Amino acid sequence: MRVVGLMSGTSADGIDAVAAEIRSTEDGLGMRQLAFERVAWSAEEKGAIERLIAGCGDTRSLSRAGFLLGARFAEAALRVVKRSGLGLESFVLIGSHGQTVWHEVEEDGAVQSTLQIGEAAVIAERTGITTVADFRVADVAAGGQGAPLIPVFDQYFLRPAAGSEGCRAVQNIGGIGNVTFLAGGESDGTTLAFDTGPGNALIDWAAAHATNGAMQFDEDGRLAARGRREDTLVERWLAHPFYQQRPPKSTGRELFSGGLAAKYRQEAAEAGLSAADFATTVTELTAASIAESYRRFAPKPVAEVVVCGGGARNPFLLARIGAQLKRRCGANVPIARYGEVEGVPGDEESKEALGFALLAWLTMRGESGNVPACTGAKGARVLGKISPGRNFRALVGRLQVNEDCG
Repeated sequence: MRVVGLMSGTSADGIDAVAAEIRSTEDGLGMRQLAFERVAWSAEEKGAIERLIAGCGDTRSLSRAGFLLGARFAEAALRVVKRSGLGLESFVLIGSHGQTVWHEVEEDGAVQSTLQIGEAAVIAERTGITTVADFRVADVAAGGQGAPLIPVFDQYFLRPAAGSEGCRAVQNIGGIGNVTFLAGGESDGTTLAFDTGPGNALIDWAAAHATNGAMQFDEDGRLAARGRREDTLVERWLAHPFYQQRPPKSTGRELFSGGLAAKYRQEAAEAGLSAADFATTVTELTAASIAESYRRFAPKPVAEVVVCGGGARNPFLLARIGAQLKRRCGANVPIARYGEVEGVPGDEESKEALGFALLAWLTMRGESGNVPACTGAKGARVLGKISPGRNFRALVGRLQVNEDCG
């Protein structure tokens, strides 16, 4: 089955669109990436998203943004299908994460609500392809965090071989960081996942602040590499209650916000740090929060780290994660980018979008997409809401034939 996956993360820098082929075989699940496309948000769209994340905007603004972003997600889907060189009619399903604009976490860690926008009915209408979206709310309704949802993908494609010592940490670094810990072998069901704290969110703010908006992110960590870090500030910031909270837990830019970044920048200025020093120090905070999460909560010693997301392209950050792991976990832990792992579909840029293609596929088969041990939900749940496209009747018939054939 050919499926399109769409994802816009907490950095709100654009849409990742992937075209993939998913098949169920006697040996398990197979997935192959056919094409990848990144569609940047315009300055106007990014500004609208950031205002909604900040809690600014009325219901009209929110409603209009949902339809506008739906059209942009549809455009991204059509572009990646074109890039694949295959006909639109050969794709039967779209899985869209949408854009998170609100993720409400109480002080005790309970998630009260979550909101992703990018109207699925618009995507289905513009493409003609049945679209599954709004995956997180079913998990929240069942008492879960609604995040992270990619551990099901990690279980299928990244679990270490049976007999492997320790566990593999699959670390995504988007605007927010999250980790999945995987133990080796099918028989060992040990999987734990949670948000580790800020990924690129504070680093992006520091880069924009240092350059009066000329830089939206610290490319290759060059700005941070020029500065000096202030470890006393890193340790002070690590005292934030989120880092102490036990999993399952999730967070977002509602917490690690521009307002928090401005507060930290003021503290850094009072300590005599330059703009580059501040970028270095918040980069260190991301690295330290990841390593500290491993020290506190990994179910087994971490034997290797696989990094994906935008942060995987920041060599300075990866080096600091390695140094922090050595300091806090007492070991030299090898770190690889996702695309360097043999046999996995896609690369570090497309992994999250592939995950939502998989989730849509599972939904249409009536299979659960959450991992309750990771989200804290009461049990496994089929995720997402289905917006039928013009191919819906044929898709249902195809699924019925496959079911009848076993």
